[in-house]
Amino acid sequence: MAKVFRPSSREATILSKIESSKEYARRRSINNLRDCLDPLANAVAMKLVENQLVETTSKTSLEEQVLNCLENLTRADDFDIDYQIAPIRTLVPNPHVVSIYVTAFIIENMINHKDIIDIFGSDEEIYSTINVQVQHYLPV
Repeated sequence: MAKVFRPSSREATILSKIESSKEYARRRSINNLRDCLDPLANAVAMKLVENQLVETTSKTSLEEQVLNCLENLTRADDFDIDYQIAPIRTLVPNPHVVSIYVTAFIIENMINHKDIIDIFGSDEEIYSTINVQVQHYLPV
């Protein structure tokens, strides 16, 4: 017969605090994102082009699309965010919510955009490039 695991109240309290701190960090990142939408979108688009991960006919169009993605993130509810990042949720162990959301947007949606010629590199390379810029504008 299988053993039933019943966490003690102390363990339950610790697990609850860990989960609530993760949710607080997630909400704080999304709220702080509103203050730096334009420079972050510009930096992400520029680095993706500089690192030759995205080949495009118009860098401004790429920047506008990233800006729209970031604005959508500030208005999205938890279900929409989880739905967008579901295909690449296991890409890195503890992903930054903004970085993983933008990465999913680039990989899933931008490949079909009229101004995007091709997207190069692995998903991890795209995530790390975006995450460096996000960490610069949204430090933990």
